[in-house]
Amino acid sequence: MTQQSRSYKLRITSSLLSLALGSCAIGPDYVKPGSALADFHNRVKSGPAAPTLERWWTGFDDPELVRIIQTVLDQSLDLAASIARVKEARAVAAGSSAALLPTLDFNSSISRERQSLLGPFGTIASTVPVYKRNTTDYVVGPAASWEIDLFGGLRRGAAAAKAEAEAAIADQAGTRVIVAADAADAYFQIRGYQARLAIAENQVKDDERLLQLVRARYGAGAAGGREIAQADALLKQALTATPPLRIGLEQQLNRLDVLMGLQPGTYAKTLKASSKIASFPAIPGDQHPIDVLRRRPDIIAAERRLASSNERVGQAISDYYPKISLAGALGFDSLTSPHLFKGAAFQAVGSGALRWRIFDFGKVNAEVAQARGANAAALALYRQSVLRAAEDVEDSLSSLAQTKVLVDQLQDEVQALLKSRDLSEESYKAGSITITDVLDADRQLLIARDELDARRVDTARAAVGVFRALGGGWDESKAQPKASVASR
Repeated sequence: MTQQSRSYKLRITSSLLSLALGSCAIGPDYVKPGSALADFHNRVKSGPAAPTLERWWTGFDDPELVRIIQTVLDQSLDLAASIARVKEARAVAAGSSAALLPTLDFNSSISRERQSLLGPFGTIASTVPVYKRNTTDYVVGPAASWEIDLFGGLRRGAAAAKAEAEAAIADQAGTRVIVAADAADAYFQIRGYQARLAIAENQVKDDERLLQLVRARYGAGAAGGREIAQADALLKQALTATPPLRIGLEQQLNRLDVLMGLQPGTYAKTLKASSKIASFPAIPGDQHPIDVLRRRPDIIAAERRLASSNERVGQAISDYYPKISLAGALGFDSLTSPHLFKGAAFQAVGSGALRWRIFDFGKVNAEVAQARGANAAALALYRQSVLRAAEDVEDSLSSLAQTKVLVDQLQDEVQALLKSRDLSEESYKAGSITITDVLDADRQLLIARDELDARRVDTARAAVGVFRALGGGWDESKAQPKASVASR
């Protein structure tokens, strides 16, 4: 090969490389949509002890809650599945990026053939004196192929796969937010049922004591049989309150076990009964819509899927244009193994191919229209995600504020009813009122106490709902997907 021919081939190769690397990407470049939201109209005052959103559960000052949520984050099967989906999406993105580069293979083969003497080739070749009917062919050597991405179809596909991988990362963060909030919700309901059971059991004891008091007055001739029947009915009514509470407690314990990736009934043996309901922490009150849009994993995932759908449009449009691919192989081919690596056995093959879908009855048009439709749907879903996020924040803040007001009112009511019940018992002992008044005061106190603990649980759950709506429960500094694909 002359120096001139080598120089000519080098110039051709350099031109192809420059064309491939510097070619344009057909299709619309992605621009992240704007989301103009007014400030939230429901707001809370931020306290000095407000926990960080990344680990909001530490603000409840409950070591058991912290331990439970950490266990859930370590063992949740939902979270394990989301982590596996991230690995899958990253592998797809890596494969799409690899499609931009040449492929190098190493091939070797040995073929043994017994030629037919009656076939077209054997009929002619058998007349040659050196003809051999049995042959063995040895082939060894590398081969390479490369599709030159002239119009950016492969790059668009790689960018789309990368955006989908980032959406999977955001989904994983969203799963972490959900399982942490669900674990806290189950835990607070467990504590609520335990507290309500304690109240119901104490009420049973009070009603038993009241029944003994009525019987003592009956024995002294100061009360009638009707009063004994009324006190006994009140005791039985208090006893009927415990089974529904035990059912609810069992359901939440089983729910917590499943969140931990355990068989239902496992954790119930280790979670000691307690009538204490944790007080909720201060809520970060300086949250603006832009902070929620930045933190909420569902919004991040929707935006990344919108970016991916935009890249798919460009990928579909690239099929309007020709595609060029190069292939080549170097190797040795010999009928005898001792001569396989000699110079005479060396062979080289090079080829180029052009593929252009000039006429396909509108198939490319349909693919482009499909990609544009998917992009429009992704945009609508992104905007819907933004509105849903704002709705979640407003609802959770309103729920927290109103349940706090309700708890304060119920606390005052319980204190008033407790005083009324005690005075009623004293008056009954003095004979100034009937047992009916005592029973009525006792019944009202039981209802108010049960309602108070139920609403305390609702307040703690509402606080969890606020943290969840704000996107708390994951560290955005470590796992934040990129906001947009780099412009071209």
